[in-house]
This record gives sequence, C-alpha cells and structure tokens, in this order.
Amino acid sequence: MKHLEFDNSRKFDIVPIGRAAIDFNPVDINRTLAESTTFKKYLGGSPANIAVGLARLGKKVGFVGKVSKDRFGEFIIDYFNKEGIDTSQIYKAENGESLGLTFTEILSPTESSILMYRNDIADLSLAVEEINEEYIKNVKAIVVSGTALAKSPSREAVLKALEYAKKHNTVVIFDVDYRAYSWLNKDEIAIYYSIVGKSSDLIIGSREEFDLMQGLMTKESSDEETAKRWLAYGNKIVVIKHGKDGSTAYTTDGKKYNIKPFPVKLLKSFGGGDAYASAFIYGLLEGWDMIDCLEFGSASAAMLVASHSCSEAMPTVEEVTEFIRKSKEEHGEMVARM
Repeated sequence: MKHLEFDNSRKFDIVPIGRAAIDFNPVDINRTLAESTTFKKYLGGSPANIAVGLARLGKKVGFVGKVSKDRFGEFIIDYFNKEGIDTSQIYKAENGESLGLTFTEILSPTESSILMYRNDIADLSLAVEEINEEYIKNVKAIVVSGTALAKSPSREAVLKALEYAKKHNTVVIFDVDYRAYSWLNKDEIAIYYSIVGKSSDLIIGSREEFDLMQGLMTKESSDEETAKRWLAYGNKIVVIKHGKDGSTAYTTDGKKYNIKPFPVKLLKSFGGGDAYASAFIYGLLEGWDMIDCLEFGSASAAMLVASHSCSEAMPTVEEVTEFIRKSKEEHGEMVARM
C-alpha cells in the first residue's frame, strides 16, 4: 500500500531545508577530543547529509539554506555541485555569520560525542524573503529539519516554506533532528516542533524527540499513543526510532512495521540516522512496501556507523542492495525484519 502520494510531474524529488555544516572527524580515534591531533574534514549537518544520501541514491535533489561567505561556505556549495544537488537556493550570509563546525570524538565504537560551534551561525540566518514559492511548488517533498526551527529568522523561513508546501500539495517530511544546544527551553521546543508536526505528512524521530514535541500535551506516552496522536493530526506515517533496539513505522491504516539494526562492526555511534532517513525516503519515492523501506533504511544506517564519515560514505542503491544480500546470506533471510 502506498501511504504517500508524490506528484511525479515535479522537477525535484526532494529538497531538505536547514543546516549544512562541516564535520571534523578524528583520524586518531579511541582518544578524547583533547588528545586527538588529526582530523578529516567532511560535509555535515543532518539536512545536508540527507541531501547527499538521496543524491547518491539517484534522486533529483535540491537544497534550501544559507552558508558562510568564505571558503567553508564555498566548500559546501562545491560539494553539493559535485553530487549533482541544485544549489540555486543556497544563500551566502552577508553579516559575517559563520558556518557550523562539528568536532567529533570517537572514544570507542559505542562511545562517541560531538562538540559544535554554532554561535552567530549562517544556517539560522536564513530569511523569509529567501523562500521561493515556485521552488517549493516544483518539489515532490521537502524535508524540514527540527534544528532549523531553533532561532529566528530561520524558524519563520521554515514555516513559510511549510505554508507553500501545503498550498501546492508538496509532501512535508519532518525530521525532528533535536540538538539540545540550539534551544533556550523545552517549552520553546514543544511549541515549534508541534506546529510542524501538526502540518507534516511524515514524522521521523527518536523516542526522546517525540517526548519533546508533545511536551505541552502530555507528560508520558507509549509509542502507540504517540503514533495515534500524530496520525490523527494528518500524518500518513510516523516513524519512532529506538537506536540499537530498532524502529517502528506506524501508518494510517492502523498497521505497524518493525525493523531492527543489521549486525555490523561499529566504528562510531553517530551518522546512522541521516543514512536511515535518506534510504527510507528513497523507498517511499519508489513506491515500495513499508517494510522494504525500513529495511533499506536500516541497512544504509548500518553501513554509515561502520564508516569514518557521514556524507562521504553515503551509499548507492547497488551498494545497499549488496549489503542486504550479504547480510542475509550470513545471518539469515529475516536478519532485520521483526
């Protein structure tokens, strides 16, 4: 059953909105950030990673955002151009705002952390006048990043894009993408997350992220209660992630579909969520059954947590398909499905 209907006459398949940043991942892993001396630079930021992931999977991708007016901003635009991602709606900050920088710490395969520099940041200076109605009109789906709602003027720009999407029947995918350091308080989080959650068609988030989104509605909810709440607001699919315990997709027909992670030798514990989202969305765009979308997303996520980078390691369709084939050959046909 197809739970989302996409307008195949549109110019672009998908357009994420939000931050594009730079990740500095340590080459000398298994050390603290204070001890690490050598880092490798990658494109980063959840919306940017999702854009790259879908472009690698062969989709026509655009991006709406703002970068710094310097060499780091040029790096982002050049990287997107190399991946075939349309950069016509990426603006350059004119008031000295910096690109977001993330330094990661990989102490062990299961112990990772990040240190982010996001003061006076370029992506959160995206302005309402920089949202192009015609662009949103010509997209099958936009991906709204929750982090883009953290501050003005970015939050108003995102809400304007949301209004245009609803006006032109563009599918709205809400990737909750919670980053604690971006927000002032939990009430603010609940207000802006719930505004988008009530107007989206698909929500992807962790248990913690859904708790934050409905923080002004209820103190505690089960996954089933949470899914029922957001489906009732008009979403067609609600995906709740539980990390190493897998994830579940709930749909409007009352069904739920479970997936667990593929067995893999971890290198790091971050980056899998962006690969999961891009591969899951790819399956939806292809009209696959829900469990196949989840399996594809889970496989892509496993490949990413076994890799040093996020964006650079985003796989192709053939690579994900081969990974699934080998995993089932080794571990059994239903290795990830529950």
